[in-house]
Amino acid sequence: MGSAVIVDIVRTGSGKGKPGGALSQIHPVNLLADTLGALLERNDLDPATIDDVIAGCVSQAGEQALNIARTAILAAGIPESVPGTTVDRQCGSSQQAVHFAAQGVIAGAYDIVVACGVESMSRVPMGYSSVDQDPNRAPLAARYPDGLIGQGVSAELIAARWNIDREALDQYSARSHQLAAQVTEAGGFKNEIIPITVDGRVHDVDQTIRASTTVEGLGGLKPSFADDELHKRFPEINWSITPGNSSPLTDAASAVLIMSEKKASELGLTPRARFTDFAVTGSDPLLMLTGVIPATEKVLARAGMSIDDFDAYEVNEAFAPVPLAWQQDLKADPEKLNPRGGAIALGHALGASGIRLLATLVNHLEATSGRYGLQTMCEGGGMANATIIERL
Repeated sequence: MGSAVIVDIVRTGSGKGKPGGALSQIHPVNLLADTLGALLERNDLDPATIDDVIAGCVSQAGEQALNIARTAILAAGIPESVPGTTVDRQCGSSQQAVHFAAQGVIAGAYDIVVACGVESMSRVPMGYSSVDQDPNRAPLAARYPDGLIGQGVSAELIAARWNIDREALDQYSARSHQLAAQVTEAGGFKNEIIPITVDGRVHDVDQTIRASTTVEGLGGLKPSFADDELHKRFPEINWSITPGNSSPLTDAASAVLIMSEKKASELGLTPRARFTDFAVTGSDPLLMLTGVIPATEKVLARAGMSIDDFDAYEVNEAFAPVPLAWQQDLKADPEKLNPRGGAIALGHALGASGIRLLATLVNHLEATSGRYGLQTMCEGGGMANATIIERL
């Protein structure tokens, strides 16, 4: 069995995922195509040598339908001989694309593969792909007679059952913005963000960061998901999830160049990190966001490592209770948790987020001379991916 390495990894800056957002005027196919082109140009790679392109995308409808990976390949001018496929593991779609890509290399099925992801939440809104039909309520009614719940209410349940109060949620969220703003000011994201030209202007920053965010300001926001009927069902909920301690709707794309160490050596390319282990797991679909806990336990067991062996952890901030509950159960060092800020500040473009976390993790390890990094992502329906990398 060979090993799979990260040669390079890039992402766009985040754009607000609503009309008028920095990336809302660019077709998602072109957003992904431009990202793929930038990755290949940075590494002077002959695109005809790519064995496959695997893209993550959640809302595969409208402009993101019909296998956006293949469409983006053609839009980018990559040779027609290069295939592409699109995967959906909800918020972990691009992290799963990375797993499939790296595992293909390790198995010997690929020499060179690109994993990528895209989501234009301004142009293809969340939930759009269901076309106002019922994808799960009636089919799952026998197993879940009271019905499933939305992710926001799941976050409320986590906050209640892990005893995480509103102040702790807002403190954590303010930290996310403050850290992301500090890294931006110091130029720490420059190596991972590639410029995207939209209507003659260049976008190369994270539009979702609010450097002026304070705990006091967040404390004035109203809960987003308060509901009398749901409160009767879940009386423990305190209704503490707000727009301020949740990730914002976001537009973005990301891509990572993965190959075998042997192929990288043949091409004279210097790998930046090596994949050490992977895990994916299902979890309670009511508490769907807690999958990061068993996924982390599973990948640690597979790798024979402890949580203290890592220099940084990237745990997706879909909602503030997720990384806080994870940190509590894993007894992880809070200083190593999302040290450059997370999705609350940097945005959560569903299909692209997994590689955004990976890009931030790789660059943080390089900047701090860290060795091991762990990434985990909660996913709709009750699932999670976990990935371990080693900086080279």
